[in-house]
Amino acid sequence: MERWERSCLFVLGGGAYLGVELAWRGATHWTMFLAGGICLCYLHWLDAGLRLPLPVCALLGAAGVSGLELGLGILCTQLLGIHVWDYSREWGNLAGYICPKYSVLWFFLCGWVLWAMRTLRHRLKVQIIG
Repeated sequence: MERWERSCLFVLGGGAYLGVELAWRGATHWTMFLAGGICLCYLHWLDAGLRLPLPVCALLGAAGVSGLELGLGILCTQLLGIHVWDYSREWGNLAGYICPKYSVLWFFLCGWVLWAMRTLRHRLKVQIIG
């Protein structure tokens, strides 16, 4: 993948993540742009590089997103002194940074994104070949 393609993927992921956050909770933070960019690049790597079944990729995607949120949450509170989100009232939360409920939602969102990426890739190949 070319550098400009990775950059476009990063910006698309960052913008989408901000949009999801704004739609879901009505607020976001600039660090979520970074999270979204990293997440979409990670999902692309999972899909294009590993060629695993969709549910497995969605599970790995949800684990990756949750892990990234944990890391960013710790980084934001400990290093930057800001609290971007707080899941401490959610069941099964880990220090208020992540919780099972949102990991499950990430599984479904990652599955949809991966399905869309596969569908787009297939349609582009058909148009170019056919």
